[in-house]
Amino acid sequence: MSDSTAITGRLGAGRAFIALAVVFVALFGFVVMLIWLDQQKVLDATNRLQDDTVPEIIRYQRLSRNLEQLRQEGERVFAVSSPQARQQALFVAKLVASHPSVLDHRPAAELARQVERFLAEVLRQSASDDRAIARNYEAWRQLSAQVSLLVDDVSVQGVNLASRDLREVNAAMQVARYKLIAVVLLEAVFLCVFLFFVRQTLIHPLQNIYRKLSQLSVEQPPPAFPPAHMLEIQAVEESIVELHASLVANEAARQQLELLANRDGLTGLTNRRHFMLLAEQELARAQRYRRSLTVGMADLDHFKRLNDTYGHAAGDAVLKAFAALVGDTLRQSDLSCRYGGEEFAFLFPEVGIDEALRLAERLRERFSGVEIRVPDGRLVRVTFSMGLADATLLPLEGALKLADEALYEAKRGGRNRIAVAGTLSEA
Repeated sequence: MSDSTAITGRLGAGRAFIALAVVFVALFGFVVMLIWLDQQKVLDATNRLQDDTVPEIIRYQRLSRNLEQLRQEGERVFAVSSPQARQQALFVAKLVASHPSVLDHRPAAELARQVERFLAEVLRQSASDDRAIARNYEAWRQLSAQVSLLVDDVSVQGVNLASRDLREVNAAMQVARYKLIAVVLLEAVFLCVFLFFVRQTLIHPLQNIYRKLSQLSVEQPPPAFPPAHMLEIQAVEESIVELHASLVANEAARQQLELLANRDGLTGLTNRRHFMLLAEQELARAQRYRRSLTVGMADLDHFKRLNDTYGHAAGDAVLKAFAALVGDTLRQSDLSCRYGGEEFAFLFPEVGIDEALRLAERLRERFSGVEIRVPDGRLVRVTFSMGLADATLLPLEGALKLADEALYEAKRGGRNRIAVAGTLSEA
């Protein structure tokens, strides 16, 4: 009886051992299976990033470039002066609007059709009304802002695609790490080796990827990664490098667009819109601190006759030469812009009428002595007239109006001279 009891106990212990072993193997197999599933998620995410997300990002970039080109061609319709150039810009805009990358994106396709219809209507109106271009420019600015906003949205969507997959990879690896710790409690020796392998091939690269993504910025150099042991990690790292290059390219494009939006395309001077914004800020500062401020309006003398005699290309050459001389002669703090046609506006901060007159006279004397070579090889001399007005106590529009009246006074006085608020300074 006692022997039977002992045998039964040993058998019970054996069964318990077997049960524990079965539980251990089951738990170990279950954890291994879970780890395998997590690894599969990582592989799926990295493969999706390489096979689906990266091509999708490229598609968004292509769409972004096409939308930006559409906006630029629309801007050309308003910027150029000849009907042929406008028709050419409209033709290019229609080609861009029918690009498959645009047509496949519903909001982009609708906005592209809206832009195409708007530009076509503007050109139709301009055929019979010369002021149609200027009259519709404000509406175009609003439509252009919608295109720019959509470009930004498309770029952000492309970036978000990569960020989403990378977050999934990182989250899956964090879960796998905790499960590895559980497996270490069951198989210490085996999992120590395995953990070392995981840390070297997955954890460290992913942590490095996370740090690089946290520091990813256009102000920073391209991220550098050590050689990866896994193709998936290498694909993610290469995607991050490509993402950084895309961010840099987008930032460069944004800065270039901002420069183009604030500069006159022919002369390189500040355009009228940006000049008015800067001048308002400078005027507010001057009036706040009671500093002197002078504005000026200038006009090239006999410019129409120059165009009629030598052609519009010669007129463009003269405008460029005048703009270059303005940048060479005036102070860095002085503001200048192409106000329209052959008319230019100036703002002289921190100086009164007398000092502004001295600066303007220096510019006038230098320009009147310059021989400008026009495209046909001939040399021409051109002069300009300018009106000055004290803007210290006036709103900007009022000061520019006084300067414009002084400009016409200089014109009536014989041109090639500077007039100050109704008084004429002889050349």
